[in-house]
Amino acid sequence: MKIPAIAQGLRGPQWIRARNSDETPPSPPPAPAPDDASLLDTYSQTIAAVVNRVASSVVNVRVTAGERGQGTGSGFLIARDGFILTNSHVVHGAQALEVTLHDARVVPAQLVGADPDTDLAVIRIDAPDLQHVRLADSVGIRVGQIAVAIGSPYGFHQTVTAGIVSALGRTMRAESGRLMDDIIQTDAALNPGNSGGPLVNSAGEVIGVNTAVILPAQGICFAIASNTAQFVAAWLIKDGRIRRSSIGVAGQNVPLHPRVVRFHKLPRDRGVLVAEVEPQSPAEQAGLREGDIIAGFKGQPIATIDDLHKRLVADEIGVPSPLLLLRGTEKIFVMVVPRELPSSQTNIREALR
Repeated sequence: MKIPAIAQGLRGPQWIRARNSDETPPSPPPAPAPDDASLLDTYSQTIAAVVNRVASSVVNVRVTAGERGQGTGSGFLIARDGFILTNSHVVHGAQALEVTLHDARVVPAQLVGADPDTDLAVIRIDAPDLQHVRLADSVGIRVGQIAVAIGSPYGFHQTVTAGIVSALGRTMRAESGRLMDDIIQTDAALNPGNSGGPLVNSAGEVIGVNTAVILPAQGICFAIASNTAQFVAAWLIKDGRIRRSSIGVAGQNVPLHPRVVRFHKLPRDRGVLVAEVEPQSPAEQAGLREGDIIAGFKGQPIATIDDLHKRLVADEIGVPSPLLLLRGTEKIFVMVVPRELPSSQTNIREALR
């Protein structure tokens, strides 16, 4: 019997499979997974590149504070003309400040301004050849991304630890007793002396200012978001303090329903939910209620608490201003007259209360 041409050169099961036209051909073997060594090498290269870019801008801050004696912390240069961002609690009560640069130069520093309500402060040095960092937009931070902390824990200068962003939107209390919002949680190890140092992303940009660690917890550390830091630092450099206006509400960021956004043609899909209205406050006088959503202020969209506290600054004190609210599905406008909040009572949580 003559063997069909289609089967020539095939034997046994191979010939049977070739005759079965309905059978799917076998899949190619999967590509080998990268080994641990290559992954670690890539990770190590990323951390090393971050340190190489940022470390020269990180300083050690030594404080002489009378009865408190001496203390140390960290900071980082945010401008070539010697402005350094650090924590307010690092420089609190300082009678003298001294900064050690990455190249071991030791120079005196002067306090420019401090804001205990955000635990941020700016000091300044006069020295040549200074390198400064770049502040990232903290809105773009994502949980799980690489986070690198650089500072001087226990006085050990230029110490580097690395981890990830563990969570976003945490709240914590400043030494003034006020709540701070938009706090970054990280597992990059922090210790006393790390306070005021930068938390950096994989691009070498500062995403936060390291500020606290929970003891004896492991891997639960906190940093002030870079957008808050940039806002506060600008005012401290300009005026030495922050004057904040207040409308007297407590709020939280919430998403808006897509139908509401489309119906009212809103530019943003988020707003600030009014969780509490302070009695006899500008908000109460303007008719705000719990459950209202603030979506605009003076014609500018308000998507987050950060947006609103940037608007409620000194220039708005005593100035009647239109506030856009969503009440259910209804869009309404009210006139509110912000008042000045004493600096000892300001609250970065919303810069509202």
